[in-house]
Amino acid sequence: MRLYAHPYEDGRRRAGQGFVAAVSVVLLCLSSSPLLAHAVAEGDKGYIQEITGIHLLPFVYLGAKHMVTGYDHILFLLGVVFFLYRAKHVALYVSLFAIGHSTTMLLGVYFHVGIDSYLIDAIIGLSVVYKALDNLGAYQRWFGFQPNTKVATLVFGLFHGFGLSTKIIEYDIAPDGLVPNLLAFNVGVEIGQLLALTAILIAMGFWRRTLGFWRHAYTANVVIMTAGFVLIGYQLTGYFVSKA
Repeated sequence: MRLYAHPYEDGRRRAGQGFVAAVSVVLLCLSSSPLLAHAVAEGDKGYIQEITGIHLLPFVYLGAKHMVTGYDHILFLLGVVFFLYRAKHVALYVSLFAIGHSTTMLLGVYFHVGIDSYLIDAIIGLSVVYKALDNLGAYQRWFGFQPNTKVATLVFGLFHGFGLSTKIIEYDIAPDGLVPNLLAFNVGVEIGQLLALTAILIAMGFWRRTLGFWRHAYTANVVIMTAGFVLIGYQLTGYFVSKA
């Protein structure tokens, strides 16, 4: 299965516009809402801290809300399915990603294993860059081999899960009803992922039918890659400022 393609050369001439667009969009997202990425809205944060006992539906809602508003998840998911055409391939890669982030989210919170939120989010930004470069065929050209994309998807899924578990730990979720609530939250995350994936696949399906898809595929992945670099820079800046 071929996961990348060599786009037309005129796509390269549009790369500069892609850089500007990506930086503008991501910076706008970063400054506009605390819901984005792994942050939790203040109202949701207060709710998580105050409640005790089992609350399945609210946690399903919070999980779904997190996924559909998490631009880092969406960017990585977009990169993963960008050149996947068969439903079984989409299902396989999305399942690997889900297994990865579900495992570390659940175990990380249950065993109280947290990582600095800035550093883990920088790694998540790196996952976006990695996948965009993979789609561009960079590793084959630079190193003469293609890394195992299935393993990479699973491994980066683990890091995405740690990003979420780190935030949940910071909000001191009550131990009473912890396991059912976490499972409900994870179900919500998967529901949100399915909703986001459906929207992505519908949009990609229409785009792939146009004559301009292959002409703009290079630029689109440059945009994804640039957004990943912006995320890395934003998170590392936050890390060093917090340590100053």
